[in-house]
Amino acid sequence: MQRALAASLLTKGATIISNPGYSNDDKAATEIIKNLGAEILISNGKMTVKSDGVVPVTDTINCGESGLSIRMFTPIVALSDKEITIEGKGSLLNRPMEFFDVFFPRLGVKVKSNNGRLPLKIKGPLQPKYIEVDGSLSSQFITGLLMSYAYSLNTVKEDFNEKDADPVVVIKVNELKSKPYVDLTLDVMKRFGMNVPENRNYEEFIFTKPSSGFSQQVSKEIEFTVESDWSGAAFLLVAGAVAGPITVRGLDLTSPQGDKKIIDALMEANAGLAVEAKGIKVRPAKMTSFEFDATECPDLFPPLVALASCCKGVTKIKGVHRLANKESDRAAALKEEFGKMGVSIDLTGDEMLVHGNVQLKGAQVHSHHDHRIAMATAVAALKADGDTVIENAESINKSYPDFFWHLKKLGADVSLPGRKFKV
Repeated sequence: MQRALAASLLTKGATIISNPGYSNDDKAATEIIKNLGAEILISNGKMTVKSDGVVPVTDTINCGESGLSIRMFTPIVALSDKEITIEGKGSLLNRPMEFFDVFFPRLGVKVKSNNGRLPLKIKGPLQPKYIEVDGSLSSQFITGLLMSYAYSLNTVKEDFNEKDADPVVVIKVNELKSKPYVDLTLDVMKRFGMNVPENRNYEEFIFTKPSSGFSQQVSKEIEFTVESDWSGAAFLLVAGAVAGPITVRGLDLTSPQGDKKIIDALMEANAGLAVEAKGIKVRPAKMTSFEFDATECPDLFPPLVALASCCKGVTKIKGVHRLANKESDRAAALKEEFGKMGVSIDLTGDEMLVHGNVQLKGAQVHSHHDHRIAMATAVAALKADGDTVIENAESINKSYPDFFWHLKKLGADVSLPGRKFKV
């Protein structure tokens, strides 16, 4: 949804978005494109975005707590020659933003940060040039560069002199992590008819300028349907494996979303799983420990821990280094909160060892203001003896506002005593 909003801003004309999201992150992205000049209309469950490109109507942009929004939209904001301050709140205030301090000056963008943190003050316009970046930090920075380069290279510059321009522009990326998320970005760009770069093994992204030089975009209308989210669905699928049976419909098995690998994990754990035309059916079974590399899909760590807790043996999950700069320090948060429920977790280098097959016990846990920790403990609570009370469980609104309602619809006993969710 956030990528579709960014692409609709960068595509002149009207975009009709079906199945629009309304999580807090989606709302933040919607407000951002409105402040960058887009007009938003909502009718009959669809969102229409009308855009004439990046034309800021304010000098301040707020990204809420969305890590994707801050990293994707900051290069897009930098397409303007207006000085704009970019802000956030909550955990976003502590996330590192040195990337922009380092690379923006190389692209002609003036930038001033708060010692590598928010707020950022930037002034473009961004000038696409050859650049070499560290892809191990986050694929979301790459997403922002890909979209901003595509827009800038297809937009007329009054002072453009074609004979001085290079025919191609290259973004070189070292050690790119979370490649599936970049695949998702490129897929959205293609569906919007943007200038999609050639992807050379995720090491070079090569943009070719239009043959006529810079050409003003032609206004057009696009219809775009937002895919169902595998990241959120992973929790439901694991819930089915530990306390089902349930059927989840609407997921695209051919999606470039990396988190669809939850299916692989369920199969490795010998979960009761059947993929059918009408949906994915999951039921409880005698599950065994498994090994899983989550380096490319770190958002799966929380549902994987909930799954591993109910598997016999010690499950090994690789990619712990990807968890430090999330809404919480997820490795530490998972170890602490699942420990309260009787699950022992060891952190050894880049691996997490989950000692499963224990009798989970209800406990008072805390989300650490992290939506995925809240959902993971809720899924584990379905298998626990006694009640589990989740403090700050409203953090689910960041990505999946209907999560507890969906659990309740599936038969879980969910209540809200004094702003604490009890499962």
